[in-house]
Amino acid sequence: MSVSNPTLITFVIYIAAMVLIGLMAYRSTNNLSDYILGGRSLGSVVTALSAGASDMSGWLLMGLPGAIYMSGLSESWIAIGLVVGAYLNWLFVAGRLRVQTEHNGDALTLPDYFSSRFEDKSGVLRIISAIVILVFFTIYCASGIVAGARLFESTFGMSYETALWAGAAATIAYTFIGGFLAVSWTDTVQATLMIFALILTPIIVLLATGGIDTTFLAIEAKDPSNFDMLKGTSFIGIISLMGWGLGYFGQPHILARFMAADSVKSIAKARRISMTWMILCLAGTVAVGFFGIAYFSAHPEVAGPVTENPERVFIELAKLLFNPWLAGVLLSAILAAVMSTLSCQLLVCSSALTEDLYKSFLRKNASQLELVWVGRAMVLVVALIAIALAANPENRVLGLVSYAWAGFGAAFGPVVLISVMWKGMTRNGALAGILVGAITVIVWKHFNLLGLYEIIPGFIFASIAIVVVSAMGQGPSKKMVERFTAAENDFKLNH
Repeated sequence: MSVSNPTLITFVIYIAAMVLIGLMAYRSTNNLSDYILGGRSLGSVVTALSAGASDMSGWLLMGLPGAIYMSGLSESWIAIGLVVGAYLNWLFVAGRLRVQTEHNGDALTLPDYFSSRFEDKSGVLRIISAIVILVFFTIYCASGIVAGARLFESTFGMSYETALWAGAAATIAYTFIGGFLAVSWTDTVQATLMIFALILTPIIVLLATGGIDTTFLAIEAKDPSNFDMLKGTSFIGIISLMGWGLGYFGQPHILARFMAADSVKSIAKARRISMTWMILCLAGTVAVGFFGIAYFSAHPEVAGPVTENPERVFIELAKLLFNPWLAGVLLSAILAAVMSTLSCQLLVCSSALTEDLYKSFLRKNASQLELVWVGRAMVLVVALIAIALAANPENRVLGLVSYAWAGFGAAFGPVVLISVMWKGMTRNGALAGILVGAITVIVWKHFNLLGLYEIIPGFIFASIAIVVVSAMGQGPSKKMVERFTAAENDFKLNH
């Protein structure tokens, strides 16, 4: 591999730019609030794009195009479910969570918010929610590292083991240095790169396959059922794919963006920007996988890598159809997708360990500087565990993501959604919701019951547990109700 390889040079420039942003953010990071939530200073554009980029990980440019390439449009139900779920999350949770976290002890993390919101003096709620974050996010981080390794492996011909470390190193560097501001600023750059790649690539593939009519005829010739949204699906299959949308209510790395907005007034504008970005990106992703069917059936001589692993469809199209310099920029978009999500997840794990375990139980009087450095150390610890989990080259990106997404969606989704909508929710209700949601996902996944995606029963059972346990026990204290009402009035006044 020659060092003058344009793709390699593009990657190096891109990674250097991200680390430079990390160094700039380092200068604005003075305390733990800055490191974990950027001092609640994000405007609507950064809030919107960093929420989108942190959500859309390597699966957007690898897992989903691969699934569409293999099975046709019947796999696009997942995109529809995600758009609906994300919109409802922005509508019902974003603004309310922003004001509720401020009214409840200016909470910096989800476990912190749960503790303050439900006056949990025992610390049980904080510990259990921090453990759920660590378990599922370490799996989620592993998925990002696998996607990064696949990218470096297929682009530079590295061994999987070398690619694993190369892909993870850059993300760890700027997250370690700059914390939340670095992650949010880099997310904004990465979101721009991703949308550019996902609008440009399908257009060029269309042109290379002879325009829209020729492309559609080629896809139909390969297999007419590629156009069938219901091909090979069942009612349970469609519900399972749409069920991905439920996950949004419980993803700590996305919810952290809402908590970090500079004010509730920014949320409505951020929602419009974020949803436009998301719809365009998902449409581009589906188009890449779909048009790829026509391209590789017309050029079977170059289809080998995609036949071996369909998740490489975007990578191969970028390498085959573009000038090497532009291909380098497009492939950097995959790195952007991987890095943007992985960095947020490392930071949320670090904040759970630092704010919710170390500060709350080990060093109550720790200085801000000490906490920031403990946070940085925790980024390294979580990253090393995730790299160890990702070491198996047989890992598939979408499989790892679906498990972690379901875990958060079911354990935290109902608790977050109901806690910002219903003043009657209690601590025991929240505890029951987290435990029932997490356990249902693990058990359901293990036994693969009914072939139904585990997030759906997890979300339903957790919601029932919250309402039933809250109604059965002693109701919320007068102060809890007052704080909830004050926050809700604040939301209605400024929304």
